[in-house]
Amino acid sequence: MASILDSVNQRTQMVGQNRLELLLFYLNGKQRFGINVFKVREVLPCPKLTAMPHRNPLICGVAHIRGQTISIIDLSMATGGRALTDIQNRFVVISEYNRTIQGFLVEGVDRIINTNWENVMPPPKGTGRDAYLTAITKVDDELIEIIDVERILADIMPANTDVSDEVANAAINVKKEDLTILITDDSSVARNQIKRALQTLDIKLEVKKNGKEALDYLKEKAKEVGGSVHPHVPVLVSDVEMPVMDGYTLTAEIKADPNLSDIHVILHTSLSGVFNQAMVKKVGADDFIAKFHPDELATAVQKWLNAVVD
Repeated sequence: MASILDSVNQRTQMVGQNRLELLLFYLNGKQRFGINVFKVREVLPCPKLTAMPHRNPLICGVAHIRGQTISIIDLSMATGGRALTDIQNRFVVISEYNRTIQGFLVEGVDRIINTNWENVMPPPKGTGRDAYLTAITKVDDELIEIIDVERILADIMPANTDVSDEVANAAINVKKEDLTILITDDSSVARNQIKRALQTLDIKLEVKKNGKEALDYLKEKAKEVGGSVHPHVPVLVSDVEMPVMDGYTLTAEIKADPNLSDIHVILHTSLSGVFNQAMVKKVGADDFIAKFHPDELATAVQKWLNAVVD
C-alpha cells in the first residue's frame, strides 16, 4: 500500500474523463467505505500512538511518521460508530485534506477500484442532515459509502469562514446587481463555508450540488440570454470531487462550449496534493485554490469579477 500513488502522467490520464479511483476500507463490520486515492499518501499498519492531554475524543493519539507528527483520527467514532479496538492490528490511512495531513484509523483495507463519477450518486435523502456521507456507489452488488471527510474535519477543527475587512472592502469594478457567482460542491459543510465567505461580496450566489447540475444551469442560462453566459455568470467556484460529474469534467465541458468558455473557473478543492497543477492545466481551469482560506477565495473571485470589464 505504500506505493499507492503512481506518477503524475499516469494519474492525469483520467482527468476530464469523469473517472476516479477509490480506496475501499472497513470500519466496524462488513460495510465497505471509500476515499479518493488522490487524497491518500499511504496506508500502513497502525504505528505506536502517543496520547495527548486535552485532545479531541475522536483523536486516538499522534504518531511520528516520516519526519512528521500526525494526528490519528478514529474514523469509526468520527462517523458515529463504535471506537475501534485492538488498535495495534488496525491500519492508518495517511491523507491530505484542506492543506493538512492527518491519519484515519480504519479496521482494514480492501482494495483500490477504478470507476466513473456517473456511477457515484448523492446519498439517499432519508439519511438526514447528520449523515457523514457525501456519496454512494455500488461495487460487487454492494453499496459503498463515500465519507464526507470535510465534515469530519470541520467537527474536529472548524474552519474560519470570516473574510478580512481589507479583502471585503476591496473594489469590484462591475455592476453587482447584474451578476451571479455559481458555486458547485457536494459537501453541505463546504457549500456553507463558501457561501459565508462570498456573501461579503454582496453578489447573488447560485448553488449546485454537482457538476451536472451546474452544467445544466449554465446551458439553460445560455438559452435564456441567447449567447454568452459570461456577462451574467462570470465566475464559477467548483469542487473537484462530486458525484455524477466531477469538477475537472465540468471545467472541460465549459471550456469546450462557445457560450460558456469565457466563464472563469476556480477549482476549489480539498485535493491539495502534488497532482493538481497538472490536472488544472489539462482541463483549462483559470485558478486552483486549496480549501479552505476565505481571503484567498474571495480575492480570487474579486480578481475574475474585475476581469469582466478588462
